[in-house]
Amino acid sequence: MSMSLRQLKIFEATARLGRLTAAADEQALSQSAASQALKELEMALGYRLFSRNSRELVITDMGRDILPRVRDILINVDSLKTPYSCGLSGPFRVAASVTIASYLFPGLMAGFLEQFPEIEPDLQIANTRQVIVKLEKGQAHIGLIEGPASHPQLQIIPWQSDKLQVFCSHGHPLAREGQLDVEQMRQQRWILREQGSGTREVFDRAMQRVGGSVSMVMALNRQEAIKQSVKAGLGIGCLSRLAVDEELRRGELVLLQTPLELSRQLSVVVSPEAGPNQLVRAFMHYLKL
Repeated sequence: MSMSLRQLKIFEATARLGRLTAAADEQALSQSAASQALKELEMALGYRLFSRNSRELVITDMGRDILPRVRDILINVDSLKTPYSCGLSGPFRVAASVTIASYLFPGLMAGFLEQFPEIEPDLQIANTRQVIVKLEKGQAHIGLIEGPASHPQLQIIPWQSDKLQVFCSHGHPLAREGQLDVEQMRQQRWILREQGSGTREVFDRAMQRVGGSVSMVMALNRQEAIKQSVKAGLGIGCLSRLAVDEELRRGELVLLQTPLELSRQLSVVVSPEAGPNQLVRAFMHYLKL
């Protein structure tokens, strides 16, 4: 059985990116050359790695089974480029939800790179639901999420706590009162994150617990857009304390007390297959997990 690194790289990239054309582009190959490499690898192994439905490639059970071992091989080969280092080098793909990516990840990765300067961080920003999908597909080594989640295959590990804040502009009628009850919350126009985000999930659950609901919602997938909309007087918002601390300190936004329980758990998501991955183990240790 003869296999080449090029074949293994094309297989891994196709499984991760979901499309042969994208894998071919990443590996600087023509689509025909990439397709031929996959066929040769399947012939060498003696089983199919992908089933072909129309124009789509769907990874088979056998392909999914060997994928972690193929990734380990590629990581180990890549480490040969720096034989005198600690062995941790190469791409490190992290999928993080928006709040973590904006306010926690930069400092975390700066410290991690001080210890392992040969790592090449690749940050993918998505909402909690999308981060889970990326881990399912092997498109990230590790995920950092801010919403409640469960998954039958992935490990979701509690990391640190966070709290959401309800806020309005300094010119809003509620700014003088500094608080609102459940009935008042029903009457407000809200500027919130989109469905699928951890922030929205925590807010909706908190509203359900107090028997409330909101009907007037403008859903946005960018925190800055939410803050600017609230500042403009379009409604009241709810975001992580990490996202609004600076504006609250400057008086541009005003904190509103509510009966909502808005504490939440930030979590790390890993695949059980990632256990042998030295990059994942090192980053988990860095996070004190």
